Amino acid sequence: MKFTTINPATGGTVAVYDEDSSEHVQTVLATAHIASCTWSTTSHVSRREIVERSADILDALRDEVAHMMTVEMGKPLSQAHAEVDKCSAACRYLASVAATTLASEWIDVDGARAELRYEPMGVVLAIMPWNFPLWQFIRFAVPAILAGNAVVLKHAPNVMGSAELMVSALHGAGVPIDLVQQLRIDEAAVARIIADPLIRAVTFTGSTRGGSAVAALAGVAVKKTILELGGNDPYIIFDDADIAAAVEACVRGRMVNSGQSCIAAKRFLVHASVVGVFTERLAAAFDALRVGDPMDTATEIGPIARRDLRDGLLDQVMRSVALGARIVTRRTQADVPAHGWYVVPMLLTDVAQESPLFREELFGPVAGVWSFTTDDEAVVMANDSRYGLAAAVFTQDSERASRIAARLHCGTVAINDFVRSDMRLPFGGVKDSGYGRELGAVGLREFTSIKVIR
Repeated sequence: MKFTTINPATGGTVAVYDEDSSEHVQTVLATAHIASCTWSTTSHVSRREIVERSADILDALRDEVAHMMTVEMGKPLSQAHAEVDKCSAACRYLASVAATTLASEWIDVDGARAELRYEPMGVVLAIMPWNFPLWQFIRFAVPAILAGNAVVLKHAPNVMGSAELMVSALHGAGVPIDLVQQLRIDEAAVARIIADPLIRAVTFTGSTRGGSAVAALAGVAVKKTILELGGNDPYIIFDDADIAAAVEACVRGRMVNSGQSCIAAKRFLVHASVVGVFTERLAAAFDALRVGDPMDTATEIGPIARRDLRDGLLDQVMRSVALGARIVTRRTQADVPAHGWYVVPMLLTDVAQESPLFREELFGPVAGVWSFTTDDEAVVMANDSRYGLAAAVFTQDSERASRIAARLHCGTVAINDFVRSDMRLPFGGVKDSGYGRELGAVGLREFTSIKVIR
């Protein structure tokens, strides 16, 4: 079997990769296990220094890595540079807090002291998506390495070049070659690896369907899993919101990575008294976005990463229109490049709540607007989803913002801003958006075994 990477902006072939043999896979697992046993005995200081050097190498490779991401999955080049910068910053921050976060804790118990130790788990399998090829991997791998684990990466087939650059960067910083390794395998091989006793935990970022399958396989093998899955994130705009600021945040929140983000804004729930002006301004902002060649640093919206994903997104729009939705943006598909897999930014109103725009995750520059009249109605609409990744609330009443945020069923709520992950804060979801957390102190401890000594 071969894996072919296609440039989504041109349709041309970028690279072709051979699938790893089953013998190679077993060698990778065995050497990763041996490396994890040695690495687990290294000091926090040694691990910190290597991760800090990884940040320096990412800075040096900034242009090369950004270019690779743009070629492989169509990320606008300016956003690809920003992703590399965020990764190097995360390396430095997580390295600076790891020793303290992972240090033993002492608890007084009946006049004696009990020690809580955060120990490495062993080899962790990472099944990563294509939309943030560097960030999704770094935000897991760096905490796992700092905690003393080994990492085996199964990246998405269309970003294998980015995966190679990332793994090489870590090796160049001093991470032992066998400690972090990449595999080129299909889904059937993933199932066998999860069952292998040398794998002690699994992290998966991707669709809810894929996460459910991974969790089932890991459950049979009694392996810990962290799942970061889909989202259908609601942004609630109240009657007292700063409309200009809300529109700006909503555009940024929806259109990051050309809309291909699990935490991107997808449902705009707007108070009836301001829904008209909000929709008009948001539609105008969508129409003003520059769609085109992702290698052009002025481009704001690049292509969808794969043809099938482009076609699926357009199908979701058509099914929603068939249920009564109305497209209020001016541009059509005729206004985007004919070559490549582009979708014009679209905003829809009069959207039925049983439509794909309300019920499904949309991966691309498309969103819908719904109106409400009371705070309770807004909360009910926001929570009326099988997903629970993130949400945003726009109001100038801080007490109202806190009150509403507390009622939303999700992992993160942004106040008067768009949602983004932050290396200092835990990130993850609830319901069909998954479980477990990455980043922050919680993320550093997720792939550790807690041992009590008393």
